[in-house]
Amino acid sequence: MKGIKVLVAVKRVVDYNVKVRVRTDGTGVDLTNVKMSMNPFDEIAVEEAVRLREAGIAKEVIAVSCGPKQCQETLRTALAIGADRALFVESDEDLQPLAVAKLLKALADQEHPDLIILGKQAIDDDSNQTGQMVAALSGMPQATFASKITIADGRATVAREVDGGAEMLSLALPAVVTTDLRLNEPRYVTLPSIMKAKKKPILIFVPNQLGVDVTPRIKTLKVSEPPKRSPGVMVPDVKALVEKLKNEAKII
Repeated sequence: MKGIKVLVAVKRVVDYNVKVRVRTDGTGVDLTNVKMSMNPFDEIAVEEAVRLREAGIAKEVIAVSCGPKQCQETLRTALAIGADRALFVESDEDLQPLAVAKLLKALADQEHPDLIILGKQAIDDDSNQTGQMVAALSGMPQATFASKITIADGRATVAREVDGGAEMLSLALPAVVTTDLRLNEPRYVTLPSIMKAKKKPILIFVPNQLGVDVTPRIKTLKVSEPPKRSPGVMVPDVKALVEKLKNEAKII
């Protein structure tokens, strides 16, 4: 089998080290002067795609992102990790999972990848929907929560994490795979790689060019922080603990 073409989707999210603040009016998350990064699960997806190319299994890795113009920074990170080129769909709309899935499907129709790989979920909305929707819209088989991927003879063998352990799936390519944490450990991006990434091409689209309506279908009514936990209480002995669990917490 000749080398496969891999399309890997990445999302720009609030960096996982940042403490998220809710706007005072409850309309959303405050992004003012907040550090943004590539979604960690998508970073794993890029790493896996690049490893497939380095192993001679993939012939080309194409990074894709959708959103405001700042997403190009995220694509440059993917190119620095090792993606060959990038596609960017620019939109200032609140892109929800179905809209992103339709955009990815439209790009896949143009590029004809053998494998579409993306993180199982984004750490901002935790929807865990986009990969499954891409597979449904494209009519491709899918394997979610992948902890190991093997490509051979036109098929992908995927170990996916389930509650009871691991489930092995064999998929005919083209296919969609979403990545879990234990699939790999992304490499450290070096300065020379960052400089090389600046010379790699990013092709820019808008949703209308792809024939996709990205108008939000879901309206966020209110965003609020979780209630603060009350401080812990030291108890002198097990009897006192049981008494508090029974009479105050009312869980026994």
